[in-house]
Amino acid sequence: MRAIQIPRLDGPEAAELVDIDEPGTDGVVIDVHAAGVAFPDALQTRGLYQHKAPLPYIPGAEVAGVVRSAPDRSGFTAGDRVAGLCMLTGGMAEVVTLPPDRVFALPDSVSFEAGAGILFNDLTVHCALRTRGRLAEGETVLVHGAAGGIGTSALRLAPAFGAGRTIAVVSTEAKGEIARAAGATDVVLADGFKDSVKELTEGRGVDVVLDPVGGDRFTDSLRSLAPAGRLLVVGFTGGDIPTVRVNRLLLNNVDAIGVGWGAWAATHPGYLAEQWTELQPLLASGAISAPEPVVYPFDEAGAAIASLENRTAVGKVVLRVR
Repeated sequence: MRAIQIPRLDGPEAAELVDIDEPGTDGVVIDVHAAGVAFPDALQTRGLYQHKAPLPYIPGAEVAGVVRSAPDRSGFTAGDRVAGLCMLTGGMAEVVTLPPDRVFALPDSVSFEAGAGILFNDLTVHCALRTRGRLAEGETVLVHGAAGGIGTSALRLAPAFGAGRTIAVVSTEAKGEIARAAGATDVVLADGFKDSVKELTEGRGVDVVLDPVGGDRFTDSLRSLAPAGRLLVVGFTGGDIPTVRVNRLLLNNVDAIGVGWGAWAATHPGYLAEQWTELQPLLASGAISAPEPVVYPFDEAGAAIASLENRTAVGKVVLRVR
């Protein structure tokens, strides 16, 4: 089969298309049509992610395709359209084999390219807003990095989970259009966002901040929270990991909450299935729109991964495998 391999830790440009043996058949065997690209893929190509895959490795955390074969009583049969989680590596290949609990029935209305862009981001955002962030009906959600994969996912999902308003934070006017297309109620520029949010909320602040960026905007995010507000720490695509002056939490009765979706799923058996049980019917009905990813050819995996590293990506990025 064809697969993308990272033979050395020189960054995304090290990615190469190779021919290797197919994986074994001890699980759900999937003929992959599309593979998702995520920020951890870029970090791993430089050895900067907490998980260090042995070289050479196949990058990719999520796939969508058609079941070739499946174990008895797995819930899947040959020909089923599915999405699947490789979690960290192995997805950028023509064939993957996954345990049944990491394979999910894909609604007919969702394309393979969109399906490859759903799981990693949407399940992370579901964990952030529903499980960790305790989003309540009618609350206002502020989304950093709103034109990126996590950001556009949050804008798509938050209204379906009860948010009454979503405020997107973007770095440029052009990215603001991406955020509006994803469903943002309001859009503000990152430069001076705290003052813009104060004006938009008439001084009250927002109930939830979802932050996959980190960096120097963290303190102003805390200042943008209403009483009992929650700042959800999802990642650090900005590069710098901020620190928290905990007196700010005490004085304003606000929370800073970590969202480690992978770690939560690993320690809560059945959690992935619970998430998909809630999300799948919303996707199937159109209550949650499928993502509209930027699609790269399979042999341009290096460029696709680089677009996450250099922050030129808008929305979700996927590879068309076949």
